[in-house]
Amino acid sequence: MENLSNNGLSHLFMTVFLHCFSIFMVIPSITDITMSAICPGKDECSIAIYLTGIQHTLIGLGSLIIMPLLGNLSDTHGRKVMLMLPLTLSIFPLVILAYSRTKYYFYAYYVLKTLVAIVCEGNVHCLALAYVADVVPENHRASVFGVLSGIASSAFVCGNLSTRFLSVASTFQVAAIVAIIALVYTRMFLPEPLIKDQMSTKGIETICLLEKAPKNKVQLFKTLPSFNDVLCLIRNSSTLLHAAIVSFFAHVAHVGLDSSLLYFLKAQFHFNKNQFADLLIISGIAGSISQLLLMPILVSALGEEKLLSVGLLFSCFHILLYSIAWSSWVPYASALISVMSIFVMPCLKSIASKQVGPNEQGKVQGCITGICSFASVVSPLIFSPLTALFLSDHAPFHFPGFGLACAAFAFMIAFIESFMISSACPVISCRLSNSDFEEP
Repeated sequence: MENLSNNGLSHLFMTVFLHCFSIFMVIPSITDITMSAICPGKDECSIAIYLTGIQHTLIGLGSLIIMPLLGNLSDTHGRKVMLMLPLTLSIFPLVILAYSRTKYYFYAYYVLKTLVAIVCEGNVHCLALAYVADVVPENHRASVFGVLSGIASSAFVCGNLSTRFLSVASTFQVAAIVAIIALVYTRMFLPEPLIKDQMSTKGIETICLLEKAPKNKVQLFKTLPSFNDVLCLIRNSSTLLHAAIVSFFAHVAHVGLDSSLLYFLKAQFHFNKNQFADLLIISGIAGSISQLLLMPILVSALGEEKLLSVGLLFSCFHILLYSIAWSSWVPYASALISVMSIFVMPCLKSIASKQVGPNEQGKVQGCITGICSFASVVSPLIFSPLTALFLSDHAPFHFPGFGLACAAFAFMIAFIESFMISSACPVISCRLSNSDFEEP
């Protein structure tokens, strides 16, 4: 069993690395391609900012439903089966821009990417976390979650480093090839984890029986998550409730940073693909060092709750420094601070995983990720107008980084809320009663 777990983790890490490599390596090029297709020859374009915000909102709305669904279905049908879906779909948008990056191909990519990201965005990582929770004991789970995030950060570095030396066309061609390799590798080598069917006896066990479903419904509907599943999990664990609130505000800030930063740097300092790649490489290296080397040490010394607060505080400083950047070297200095800000999501996922038993890890990871998806809906509605307004000539006052400063404030709210998270770890079960579905 231990050999199976170790082999499964090593193959899982490779799957995550290959998938993240293909996704992250195209990020530095997307801003330039978007600007060239919509506002050619300009360094500031409100339409591009709004389109990016609309895309984030649509992805968040869809993911709010799809993420808990896939997580819950993975508890029943297996992690590997559900992983194959996002790994397959993520190939198609890359193929479009690998073929051409002209205006109409960009719009085709934009539409397909939005639809595919509803299923793919964050789901590979979500299902990978559930896989880790299946095969790793609770006392080592936070460290392995950190290693998993470190693997993703390493892929982030490698992807952006390769982009630095590739043409735009070659970047998307290589990304599409790597995405196909990730799919084939997962299909051939990743074993399905063995999930124990019984609940842990540690802590408090709360059984939430959902309303009896009609007896003529198909068996699949027993596994479909509902809003009641999320409410049940949160209502019966104050720790999970506060973790959900922290997740929401942290992800609001994170999406605000992602949707605003590159447009801010292009408008303020005329950054291009290569400079974006340099900045992301620095941030990725800092994140890899943090998660692979520092986190296993710090989580043992401080615990997940305190380390979460440390990560949130440094995340606030990290974005605040971006917002007041007065020279082109300041963003690079700010990127280095991410070495202490990258702990947030691994700690939150580990805290959440301890709130349920081994056969509901997909559900709880899907619920937390679904809350992050809801934040992805709210965030662009706030930060896209703010970014477009304060980068335009009609800003009420001169502060081009005002949107980023607001993102830093959201991280500060999450930091304050993190002190409410208790170290107690009750085990909760919000599952359908089998008797509710038995035929007479």
